[in-house]
Amino acid sequence: MRLGKLCKVNPREVWPREDRDFTPWLADNIEALGEALGMDLELTDSEASVGSFSLDLLAKDLGTGHFVVIENQFSSTDHDHLGKLLTYAGGYDASTIVWISEFIRDEHRQALDWLNQRTDDSTQFFGVEIEVIRIDDSKPAFKFIPVVSPSEWRKSKKKQSSGVVSERGELYAEYFQRLIDRLREKHRFTNARKGQPQNWYSFASGVSGFTYGAVFVQKNRVRTEVYIDSGDALRNKEIFDLLFKEHDIIEKQLDTKLQWERLDERKASRISLYQEGSILSDEDELDEILMWHEAKLLEFKRVFGPVLKRVLKTVK
Repeated sequence: MRLGKLCKVNPREVWPREDRDFTPWLADNIEALGEALGMDLELTDSEASVGSFSLDLLAKDLGTGHFVVIENQFSSTDHDHLGKLLTYAGGYDASTIVWISEFIRDEHRQALDWLNQRTDDSTQFFGVEIEVIRIDDSKPAFKFIPVVSPSEWRKSKKKQSSGVVSERGELYAEYFQRLIDRLREKHRFTNARKGQPQNWYSFASGVSGFTYGAVFVQKNRVRTEVYIDSGDALRNKEIFDLLFKEHDIIEKQLDTKLQWERLDERKASRISLYQEGSILSDEDELDEILMWHEAKLLEFKRVFGPVLKRVLKTVK
């Protein structure tokens, strides 16, 4: 068997300008960065302003709902961009800070490692190198290489020692860890890798402003949902109403009746399916709830995915 030769390509051959070419490309391919980091990322804004500065990309980690600031830099990292990263993180109260460059210098790796060690368990810094390769004369391919990541072991020990997570919170984290692992490994449904000590978890739908969610709610009920939040209340209600017009077709495809919750007192809307269940249930019952969440999330994606894309074409 004849093998090809793997060659590195200068990123500027693919993206001549970092600001005009690479940043817009990354905005359109934010899910690829999320996959490398183990998150479901959704773009919030490009060139987001922080005082007189402009952040390359502002995103949201759908699993936590927290902001992610992303700063890109061709060539080697420098002190100027490190300062900007910290400024942007403070400006948006971000929990995840991502620095992308061709090469992360040793002193900046040490700085990011130090920040990961010193900050609380909800704050994480990533240093990511972008690499472009080809085999012989093939099309170039990209690869994100995280060279600095938070130590989950250290962060979890810090969280335990601080006592900030309740016993119920630990149960939620364990449950959603199991759920996201199954969804990622069996179905490639999500990029997420870390369960959180909260009663909900949101997953990317592939359509900005819409997420699929698994939730534990009050009165011993659990919910699978499509959550509609484009950032604009009037637009959310218009999209909800358009979806509701097709509720007979949607419910027939799902073979179940849904709860259509317009939520007029709130900005967002949701479409939900409920059943009984509690995080305090015994192990066998929790297994059944997990199987239910898994199955319904997959069904929601199958049915709502095409509908959402079609409906959005009719909305300004």
